[in-house]
Amino acid sequence: MLETIDLSQSLSREDYVRKLTRYQLQLRELAYQLYVQQRTLVIVYEGWDAAGKGGNIKRVTERLDPRGYEVFSIAAPKGEDATHQYMWRFWRRLKPPDEKQILLFDRSWYGRVMVERVEGFCTEAEWKRAYREINEFERQLVDFGMILVKFWIHISQEEQLARFQEREQIAYKQWKLTEEDWRNRDKWAQYEQAVEDMLLRTSTVTAPWTVLAGNDKWFARVEALSTLVNVLAKKLDCQPAEPADKSVRNKGKKRDEAREQRQGGP
Repeated sequence: MLETIDLSQSLSREDYVRKLTRYQLQLRELAYQLYVQQRTLVIVYEGWDAAGKGGNIKRVTERLDPRGYEVFSIAAPKGEDATHQYMWRFWRRLKPPDEKQILLFDRSWYGRVMVERVEGFCTEAEWKRAYREINEFERQLVDFGMILVKFWIHISQEEQLARFQEREQIAYKQWKLTEEDWRNRDKWAQYEQAVEDMLLRTSTVTAPWTVLAGNDKWFARVEALSTLVNVLAKKLDCQPAEPADKSVRNKGKKRDEAREQRQGGP
């Protein structure tokens, strides 16, 4: 499945700023509808190391009311989380819509069928059983009225290497690169097979996967926002207004001017 993804897809800076602003404004409007209708949106982010999950999440939440969303950065279970069945730490993070309407998981319960599978942190019987457990878990969320969107951000091996090397050379990015990242890269083929199996066995009618071509970060960010707007518009039966061209241009211009005052790209 991954081989069918066109990783050459990209956006110009002008298109990126215009589309990003448009979808961010529409998502903000739909986030308010989540609050009005008392619905919860659960967004799952998975992807290769250095695929751009954090930057994607930042652009999704950039214009949202901070009182209405929460981001969970998931790592290896510790403390009380490690004493329970692996799904427990995700169940306990789900919140009612009167507290948070949007819950974002930077890595998720899919660690069971990827990292834990490849690294041998669970038995073969356990990770094979997890496909059914995960599908049932997601079915329960949707049946309860939650809206579930799952993203896999896909990049090439060559692009990942380039990003690793960039992180090595830029001081404020060095913390992102660890020995574990290099070790995982050596197991690319094993992880790729695990991802293929995951997409095949857990992309259901209830909770389909959206695979984002991530070699161009701008393209992946816009695709994620576009997907969220389209899904929410349908699930909430609410078509967000098209922002006026002037509004989009002005917001995009202010965005560019602000970025020129600090380091980093868009």
